[in-house]
This record gives sequence, C-alpha cells and structure tokens, in this order.
Amino acid sequence: MRELRGVAASPGAAIASAFLYSDDYSAAIPTYPIQSEDTLKEFARFQEAVAQAKGEVKSLREKALAEAGEEQAAIFDAHLLMLDDPDVLEQVQERLHASLMNVESIVFTLEQEMIDQLSSSQDAYIQERVSDVHDVIHRILGHLLHRERFTLADLEMDVILVARDLLPSDMVGMARTKIRGIALEAGGRTSHAAILARAFGIPAVLGLGPFMADIHGGSSIIVDGDKGLVVIDPDEAALKKEEAARSRRIAREKEFSGIRDFPAAMKDGQRILLKANIEVPEELDAVLEQRADGIGLFRSEFLFLGGHIPGEEAQFRAYKKVVEGMQGKPVTIRTLDIGGDKVLPELGAQDEKNPLLGWRAIRFCLSKTDIFRTQLRALLRAAAFGDLRIMFPMISTVDELVRARGILEEAQWECRMRGLEVPAQVKAGIMIEVPSAALCSDILARSADFFSIGTNDLIQYTMAVDRGNEKVAYLHDPFNPAVLRLIRMTIEAAEKAKIEVSLCGEMGADPLAALLLIGMGLRELSMSAVSIPYVKSFLFSQRLEDAENLADAVKHMTSSTQVATYIANRFKA
Repeated sequence: MRELRGVAASPGAAIASAFLYSDDYSAAIPTYPIQSEDTLKEFARFQEAVAQAKGEVKSLREKALAEAGEEQAAIFDAHLLMLDDPDVLEQVQERLHASLMNVESIVFTLEQEMIDQLSSSQDAYIQERVSDVHDVIHRILGHLLHRERFTLADLEMDVILVARDLLPSDMVGMARTKIRGIALEAGGRTSHAAILARAFGIPAVLGLGPFMADIHGGSSIIVDGDKGLVVIDPDEAALKKEEAARSRRIAREKEFSGIRDFPAAMKDGQRILLKANIEVPEELDAVLEQRADGIGLFRSEFLFLGGHIPGEEAQFRAYKKVVEGMQGKPVTIRTLDIGGDKVLPELGAQDEKNPLLGWRAIRFCLSKTDIFRTQLRALLRAAAFGDLRIMFPMISTVDELVRARGILEEAQWECRMRGLEVPAQVKAGIMIEVPSAALCSDILARSADFFSIGTNDLIQYTMAVDRGNEKVAYLHDPFNPAVLRLIRMTIEAAEKAKIEVSLCGEMGADPLAALLLIGMGLRELSMSAVSIPYVKSFLFSQRLEDAENLADAVKHMTSSTQVATYIANRFKA
C-alpha cells in the first residue's frame, strides 16, 4: 500500500480500479532525412494535419458549450489561436529547409522546446499552459502519423482516471459517468483539469508528482478530493477505513437530506445565513441542491482562465445565468482578482518577485480600467435580472475604494448611454483581506455598502505566511489571536456603521469556527456548497448564548494553541 498527498482540487471521495491514460507519441516519432525538393510536400502534409486538427477542436468547442458552458468552451478558443499562429507555421517551414528532416520530427522537437520554455517559468499559470501546447501538438502529430487518438468516451466500466495530466479535450470528451475520480501527477487548482473536474462534480487530486510508473492498470485506488489524498493498492485496514468512511458519508447524506429544506437556525431560533462560494456557473446545481441562502462569493477570475479575455457579452451571459438561477436570492460577485498565483500574460500581468504582494486584484483593475469597466458593465446589466452585488477584492486603502466606485459610476453611465437597462442602485462592497483594511474598517465602512471577510488571505497577510509553503504552514491558523482581533474589529466597525458583514473564507466551513464567528457577531457565512449541511447540522444543536460565551472565553487568550485546545475540549462530545 502507498499513500500520496497532492492538491485537493475537487471535493468528494471514490474507490475503483485505476485506468492509466497516456497519449505519449515520443516512441513512435519517425526521424529521417529528406531531399530539398521534398520540403514543400512535407509542409503541405503539416498544413493538412493542422486543418484536420482545427476541425476536431471546433467540434470539441461546440460539445463543451452545450454540456459545460461558455467558460469551458472558451478553453478551446486558445487552441484554435495556437493552430492559427503564423509564428509556428513559419518556424516549421524554416526548420524544414534548414534541417532537411521529416516534418514529424520537427514538430515533435518544436513541442519539446515550447514545453521546456513554459515549464521553466516561475509562474504557476504559465506552467499549467503546458497541457494546451501538448494537446494541440499531439493532435497534429496524430494526423501526421495517421494514428487515431484514444478517446476516454469509450470507457465502459467505473474507473479512477490516472494520468500525468489531462488535456481540456480529454475532459470534455470523456465518459463522465464512468470516471469515479481523477488522480494526476501534474496540475493545480487553477489548471483546466481542476476547473472542469469541479464543474463536473468528479473528486480529484492533482499535483501528486511522478507515481504512474509505480502502479499498473487495474490497481485498486482511493481518491479523496477533500483531503488531497490518494491511496494505491489499499490494504485490508485501509479498505475497512474507507468503507467505514463511506458508511459515515451515506449516513450523513441521509441526515442532511432530512434538514436540507429547513433554514439554518440555532436551537433558540437565531437565524444564520449560509451562502455558497463558487468558481464557475456550472456549480449552480450544487448550490441549489444544498438550499444555500445565496452566493456569497463568485470568483469571477475563473471566467478568464480559458486563455483569452472574455468580452462583455460572454461575461454578461455567465453572470445572468447565475443570478437568474438563484431565483431572487442574493449573488455577490467579486471583480477580477488576477495576479498573485493567477498571472495571465494575455492580460498584461507579468512575473513579479513577490506576486502576492504585488500587482493583483483591485490594483490590477485600477490600472487596466478598460478591462475593469467591461466587467462592471456586464455585472450591472446582469443586476437587472436579480439581486446582484459587486465586491472589490484586496482593498487596502480608502482611495482604492473611492476610485473603484468612481469607475463603477462611469460604467453605469456608459450602459445608460447605450440604452441598456441597469438598476439605479447596485450594492458595492469590499473584501476585508489585508490587515490595513481591517484596521481602517471604520473608515472604509463610510464608502462601502457591505464587508466580506476573506480569511484565506487575511490570515496569510496578517501572519506573513505563504499558505502553500509546507515549512511555514503551521502559521496559517485562523485561531491566532491577531487574526481573531482583526475579525472582531471588522465586525464591530460594520455594526457601528449599520452595514452588512459576512465571512467567505474557509474558516467559516469549520462548524466550531463558525460557532465562534457567530459569537463574535457574524450572522452570515459563505463556504463551498458541500460544507453547508455540516455547518447547518451543527448549528441546530447550539444556542446563540453558547456562541457568545465561546467568543467571550477566547477573547483574551494568548495563543492559537490555547484557543484550539479550549474549543476542542469544550466540544469533545
């Protein structure tokens, strides 16, 4: 038995036989010299292969649009751009004349050079574009070699799909009802494979590192997308543990189905709003299934991860779909949070020495006002179809907020000049996710319609800790007194200014932490949809007085260990 830890990319758990998937053509690439008079014929073969590849990609785009939505279909727009890239065509033609080698060997060598260049980047987003290059080049090679690509659509039994990486075309075309889980050597949470796995509801663990050589097809394998855990060839004890966990999950799901239609309320009747965080519109079904009180955070930047900048119409359709789907319940959409660990070269974002402290989120938008205004116009138009609220990320000064609201007013004016229907008033709030915003929350409250506390980043910036760095991960602790003080300060400032305040970080998905936050004054929490029933079920058994007593008890504690130990002991049962 072997256990592997990776990136928890898509929630859920599954156990099935491993299916090893690879479309590596490297061993089949012929290499031979050609005569100078044959270069035109070789280049014509290449052009024909490119034309056939374009036809396939266009078909895949249509399939993705019909089954997954505009955002997933847009992934293939980047592939079409690569197939039309004149630089690639020119390089192939020049190398044919210079090397006098067959076109397959030239295309394969060019692919390796492009992949090496992308892989050497320090930017995770650029590294993850390797899969796009791989997809496009191998599609061309398949036609040059007259090889029919294996398709995952033909799977006839339930499997755990194991691969080095999965291309967007693999994900769209596969038999999703047969894929119980996904385990990949490469990839992260912003890779196309992760985005599509979440949209399709398939448990997935990515970034596991090299492991395919150590297993064989048919091996029993467990994928736990909640813990980021993969177990290969589980022994009897591990199987019993998984079976017990499965039984608990089934029992919990049965219990949760019984409370699904009840609003989240405490034992004494105190109502708590539990909203959902989403990344793509395709998660809407899961939100509705859990009867969420709304969407507290729609991370709109995931619409931009298809390798192109979505226009106003494409954004409008995505936002409108979610707003209408929530049937009058509030939807809070965060404006573009590009930068940090989500660098998009096509948007002009560049590598930085300290990207998480650099040109990201509202800082990027305030300098790229054309992109910002386009998004704001799309949001304002969608707001005519329901209760849409706009939220600005990473506000660190009141000047940033004033400038952002000014551009929002400009976007509203532009819509009206075009004769478009937009509401007279749309709530505009901010994320509280840097210490300066929490410390000046009383000032920011004068210009914001609401606050949403983003604990993932607030903890990171307060503790000066990269939460992705295992060596210092112990510092990324929501119970640290400094973090709790900033949260309390923000809640008090919002209450004094009489504006709404909520929390949309992962801290709220922990039932015990949620109770503490309620005791500190919060009445609205937003989390992944799958976490809602866990928190709701726990709150049913607690009173507001319990929450307030808990908050009072930890108020003067001096360490996160002291806080965590006290809470764990108090709720041991």
